[in-house]
Amino acid sequence: MVKMIVIGSLAMDLVVTTKNRPKKGETIIGESFQTIPGGKGANQAVAGARLGADVTMLGCVGNDEFGKEILNNLDANNVNTTLIKYIEDIPSGTAHITLTEADNSIIVIRGANNFMTPAHVKQYEKIVESADIVLIQQEIPEDTVEYVAKLCKKLKIPIMLNPAPARKVKKEIIDKVTYLTPNEHEANLLFDVDDYQLILSNYPNKVFVTEGELGVRYHDGNAEMVIPTYQVDAVDTTGAGDTFNAAFAIALAEGNSINNSLKFANRAASLSVTKFGAQGGMPTRCEVENRMVE
Repeated sequence: MVKMIVIGSLAMDLVVTTKNRPKKGETIIGESFQTIPGGKGANQAVAGARLGADVTMLGCVGNDEFGKEILNNLDANNVNTTLIKYIEDIPSGTAHITLTEADNSIIVIRGANNFMTPAHVKQYEKIVESADIVLIQQEIPEDTVEYVAKLCKKLKIPIMLNPAPARKVKKEIIDKVTYLTPNEHEANLLFDVDDYQLILSNYPNKVFVTEGELGVRYHDGNAEMVIPTYQVDAVDTTGAGDTFNAAFAIALAEGNSINNSLKFANRAASLSVTKFGAQGGMPTRCEVENRMVE
């Protein structure tokens, strides 16, 4: 069983569904509202656990009702929550999500995730050292991402950085991470160019650009490769990227080839969008493997 450590954000998703996206200054009538546990870190942890990994989550929540609900949900999904810290007098993180036209728009409020500091990670270096792979995202402070990247490089632990939400990442950190998984928008911001051929050829087998319905693009050292995704009727795309990252990390840690790992990750992500909520459609290992043969 792959031992995965997810270092990142925990949040409560506040989800509104509507037929149309409001224009500036416009008020419209929506269709529904729900609160659902989320956060990119927690989503990746839940996805990893459902896909059969031994997952430990390292992060922070507020000492509020959202924080308690977030932890209860992780426990229910067999994620180890013993390294998650309650932050007094600070609200838990929230993500404000609008679902419309089979896509989403998201505003993230970090809250307690701002307290996910290098000092908090440093306490658990021995546990990080025991991991087969580490996943990290950018809803926590930049200096923590940098600290973890340097730590994993020192410990020779593979680390996958999902650079979302989009922000610049120092070249030194890009060089230290094992795998980098931006979408098209994030890749443009990271590298200041639109030329994917140049980006990918400069980082063979490291940078994997996710292109939604088109699949995943990377360079294998000899040529640029595109691994197509699986076509499904999407209900909610929230959490698809998180499912992809967890599945890709697990498959790689199990020793699978990059191509086969990407196919597994694409299948898992495709299944995740067929139900409502970031975690609602995240598939089990059995579900993914059964659909891989189709």
